[in-house]
Amino acid sequence: MNPLKSVGAKLSLALAVVVAGALGAVYLSVVPSLRANLTNAKLRDLKRVAPALRADFVNDPLGIYDPDFMENASERANARAALIDLYSDTPPALQVLRDSRQGKSSTDIENDPVALAAAVALQRREGIVSRGDQRYAEVAEPVDSTGRVLLLSASLHDALGDVHQIQRRLLLAALFALGLSLALGYGGSWMFARRVRRLERAADRIAGGLFDEPIHDPSPDELGQLARGFDRMRLRLAQLDHARNEFIANASHELRTPLFSLGGFLELMGDEELDEETRREFLDTMREQVDRLTRLATDLLDLSRLDAGRLRVERSTFDLAEVAETLAEEFRALASGGGRHVELVGNGEVLAVGDDERALRIGRALVENALRHTPPGTSVSVRADRNGGSSVLEVADDGPGVPAEHADQVFERFYRVEGGALASGSGLGLAIARELAELMGGRVELESVPGRTTFRLVLPTAAEEFSRENVAAGVG
Repeated sequence: MNPLKSVGAKLSLALAVVVAGALGAVYLSVVPSLRANLTNAKLRDLKRVAPALRADFVNDPLGIYDPDFMENASERANARAALIDLYSDTPPALQVLRDSRQGKSSTDIENDPVALAAAVALQRREGIVSRGDQRYAEVAEPVDSTGRVLLLSASLHDALGDVHQIQRRLLLAALFALGLSLALGYGGSWMFARRVRRLERAADRIAGGLFDEPIHDPSPDELGQLARGFDRMRLRLAQLDHARNEFIANASHELRTPLFSLGGFLELMGDEELDEETRREFLDTMREQVDRLTRLATDLLDLSRLDAGRLRVERSTFDLAEVAETLAEEFRALASGGGRHVELVGNGEVLAVGDDERALRIGRALVENALRHTPPGTSVSVRADRNGGSSVLEVADDGPGVPAEHADQVFERFYRVEGGALASGSGLGLAIARELAELMGGRVELESVPGRTTFRLVLPTAAEEFSRENVAAGVG
């Protein structure tokens, strides 16, 4: 993988861009402002001292009282002082009369633009001028009406030198901050990316069907929460994979046993010496095996339809008490053969809204579950009743009950309790019952204590449905 295309490189570059932008904004706001402030401060100092120097010069224009006036003015202003005369109006030309820099040439200020502007206008002028590679802050103060001006010129070299020093330090600090941000950003993002790569490898293992290695990330941040979510998914997929393998083995056994049995009986049926009673016994047994295959095939077909969303249910009003009565009659003989007893409790009409065939299918799954997982001598009761705004089909038994640690899982697909009574069967009946109930707008509930287990199919009542339709239609 190209390192420049990694998450670490991108995050560190993004951090460097942010830091560079912040430092650039600081640089652009601080350096020009500091330069302007220092320049303006120098001009203010010159403007403050210029009127006093003009007054002293007017009182002693010939330098009688103070022959060193220009030198003293230079010291007071901390700047170069020069007396300049406008000796020609057309074109304007200046002549330096006196200069505080004695013994040095004054030609550099003979065409000074600030002094020329003040001499022509006879008003104070100020500005920044460049001579050679130096910059100067200047104030020109007229001293009389003939065009003579007192020019104060202060070098900005020292002040701007401080600015340049600050500028260099800012640039060095910026380079250091950029390097540090790149290092910290890449290091932090590398650690972050390493955690992401661990999750990626874990996802590849899970995708490959390997669920034995846990995913551990103790960090409390979002990535740590994601890792813990991945681990929960791993455990759940491991359970589903285990259940799937068990279901395949169980379904193979469930299919193989009746098929082998049917094959054996068909061979025996070919024996011409079989008497009629034995032949009928063989036929009854074969019918039971066919019924067993039919139930398993129906469960698998319903399960595939539920997964594909192609299973549809009707919503109409039906009597749940009739479903309870049908269930009691249908399973009474089967229960008696196994030493159990099925009884119908209660009577009277209990109207519900849903699909009566699907409700009967759910009821069969609940009764079969009760008969399959309870010992001989157990009593199973079937009852239809109202509970608040719902219609309820209740199947209860006085068997050993469902262990508390398995109560939340008995409705899961393929789930069977290892080593217990719930280990028999395909593990599909209750799962299909719950999903069918949800398709009808209802639910299947479990309440289990030692010696009493109750499964309930809860559906909307017809009266409740009628009331909702009236509200929707605006009927009072």
